[in-house]
Amino acid sequence: MIEPVQIIALLASLFLLGLVLELVRRKKLTEEYSFVWLVCALALLVVALGRRLFLDRVALAMGIYYPPAALLLVLIFFVFVASLSFSVVVSRQRQQIERLIEEAALLDARLRELTDPSTTAQTRQRDYETRDTSH
Repeated sequence: MIEPVQIIALLASLFLLGLVLELVRRKKLTEEYSFVWLVCALALLVVALGRRLFLDRVALAMGIYYPPAALLLVLIFFVFVASLSFSVVVSRQRQQIERLIEEAALLDARLRELTDPSTTAQTRQRDYETRDTSH
């Protein structure tokens, strides 16, 4: 017989799965980030469907005699993995932002140099030739 807690967990996991897919469809969540959430939703679905088969056995195998405590341990693990994944993404984006700031500064300096009336055409030509030979 299906218990009320199992029905609630099943509905919650289906809701989370549907929400993630809808956010991806509307392009509010990229595929890169959706992977972590899809794995979490599917894991919750597996636990909801096979609580007795999966959660109770895993808990006993780990030496945990209260299965919801094992579920809490699994949830903490998923939060850790999600946090690590998002930290990697944030670090990568920070590096990209720093690189873009440097490129913008170089382009701004080049634009000022080209529009500065104090530099002559000969100076610009010499600088251009110097840059061209260095690449």
